[in-house]
Amino acid sequence: MAKYGKWVGLGLGWALGGPIGGVLGLVFGSMYDGMQSGVYEYKGEHPYGTAGAARTRPGDFAASLVVLSAAVMKADEKVLKSELDYVKKFFHQQFGEQLAIENILVLRELLKQEIDVTGVAQQIRTYMDHPSRLQLLHYLFGISMADGHVHAKEVEVIQTISHNLGISMADFSSIKAMFYKDINAAFQVLEITPDANNDEVKKAYRKMAVKYHPDKVQHLGEEFQKAANEKFQKVQAAYDQIKKERGIN
Repeated sequence: MAKYGKWVGLGLGWALGGPIGGVLGLVFGSMYDGMQSGVYEYKGEHPYGTAGAARTRPGDFAASLVVLSAAVMKADEKVLKSELDYVKKFFHQQFGEQLAIENILVLRELLKQEIDVTGVAQQIRTYMDHPSRLQLLHYLFGISMADGHVHAKEVEVIQTISHNLGISMADFSSIKAMFYKDINAAFQVLEITPDANNDEVKKAYRKMAVKYHPDKVQHLGEEFQKAANEKFQKVQAAYDQIKKERGIN
């Protein structure tokens, strides 16, 4: 439970119930039935409360991760092993083996449910700080990219999530460009257009370097800070690419 405690301590203050609680209530009811029939081996307390309880615990950031993971994985109407492996690895590194097992059991059932993406994202927006929401968006794109390709339907779902998380289109486009490449990707990462002059490029880089600095999400734990560092490096790579193309010193 020690690793899970850092998520509880984030101060997100989830209200009991809400869209997340409603979705998880259905899942726990289904899992409870499965336990009675021997479908699931795990028979302990669930990570978000007792079976059938349609509510979330204070600080349950893990609940939002699992629910939104399922929403993105379902978007293209097929769940790939590469996506599942990505989520398993993340949860194992972030929560430890036992809680990772519990979360994956919940995820398996969530993949069978209809998810109120808008309501869930709005609930998260209420209690999560902006740097954490940006990192959550980065994580979701990571799921989509797990098979080496970002599917258009997954991008649509992630964009809906992003909008309801209160993330600006500029920030969404910046993070998207780190995964979904096109000719102007480097400029999109820096949230500028190709007609920006060299001084504007330098100013944009400094701004993005501050926005995406890994220290802003250190409270989320080692794995999220590692992912944040990767995002920070993509900002640096975009800037280096533009400098090389323009001959900027």
